[in-house]
Amino acid sequence: MNDGYREHDRARVLAEEPKGAALDGARPDGRSAFARDRARVLHSAALRRLAGKTQVVGPGEGAEVSGAPRTRLTHSLEVAQIGRGIAEELGADPDLVDTAGLAHDIGHPPFGHNGEHALDQVAQPCGGFEGNAQTLRILTRLEPKMVTAGLNLTRACLDATTKYPWPRRSGEPKYGVYPDDTAVFGWIREGAPGLRRCLEAQIMDWADDVAYSVHDVEDGVLAGRIRLRVLADPDERAAVAEAAARHFSTLSVSTLEGAAKELLDLPVVAELVQTAPDGSLRAQVALKRLTSELVGRFASAAVTGTRAGYGEGPLTRYGARLAVPDQVAAEVALLKALALRYVMSDRRRLAMQDGQRELITELVAALCRRAPDALDPLLVPAWQAASDDAARLRVVVDQVASLTDAQAHEWHRWHTGRHGTAPPAEP
Repeated sequence: MNDGYREHDRARVLAEEPKGAALDGARPDGRSAFARDRARVLHSAALRRLAGKTQVVGPGEGAEVSGAPRTRLTHSLEVAQIGRGIAEELGADPDLVDTAGLAHDIGHPPFGHNGEHALDQVAQPCGGFEGNAQTLRILTRLEPKMVTAGLNLTRACLDATTKYPWPRRSGEPKYGVYPDDTAVFGWIREGAPGLRRCLEAQIMDWADDVAYSVHDVEDGVLAGRIRLRVLADPDERAAVAEAAARHFSTLSVSTLEGAAKELLDLPVVAELVQTAPDGSLRAQVALKRLTSELVGRFASAAVTGTRAGYGEGPLTRYGARLAVPDQVAAEVALLKALALRYVMSDRRRLAMQDGQRELITELVAALCRRAPDALDPLLVPAWQAASDDAARLRVVVDQVASLTDAQAHEWHRWHTGRHGTAPPAEP
């Protein structure tokens, strides 16, 4: 098979025996190794739990959004679809990038990035918490398929899911592996050039940015919190550009302001600006046209830019770098800044987030007192095998990170004595 991938890329930590339950004479499984990886993630409990975890508007805040707000699960499905399309255009394996898109957020705890910050604080004695490092931990250790290897995914798939291929470093908030997962991380990165991400991980990361920027703004518009016409106001445009430069981009504020003006000139943006946000069919069609065209614009720009640098033919692994034009990168950063300024920085939301962080902190403390009896049975052996308090704390953090938003509230009520019924045994 000459598709740009080697047996090294298709290797798994543990060798697997062929399945034995097929009928006599059944045709052999013709799926590729990467298609099998995709099925494993798709059928995992960790992926299903994302349906109850916050994206931008939480699962319990959806009444104001027409239909339903996006969750971490729907976001992950969108990332997988966008990434798959880019992979097909560039000659990378679409199942491999699709799987990375499905899996990239399964390490996120309840309450989104707010819950991530709270867990990082309480987990300092055991090395902190980071959603991407937790994703690796789930895929290679916690999700039950193989007793000692998690889902036992291929090396290339695990590498494609790794946004930040390095351990925790001073001054660097993002990282991809905890100290006690470095052995499998070393296996994944065997032969990789330094800290460089593979092309498939770059595609997944760009698809994540595209989905986040476009679809979260769509939810904000439907919730009545975002109006794209604010970009026509010089003061608001400057504020959004400054937020984009501070949080999402290395481009200058002036460059971002210029990109905002060009964004307003796009016909689909101009149409939405001129359409009354009244929830009518006309308004919703205009919004859907905007999201569809922007996703296409951002995805095709990455394909065009990358092909311009590397030509035709399959582009895989470390044979190319994804090239995103500055104009498009600026537009994505601006849309992310719109969601930050008008949705995530809302005063009521910030007050709610204070309570969520307090809940996470109290729940971890309560479970540390009541473990191992309070833990899911899957985690009890890890608690019993832990050599010290830090290792036991890591097990509790694994437990809390696995919960949905609703389960976190229920477990908190039960384990802090503010309960009516026992929490569900299976998170």
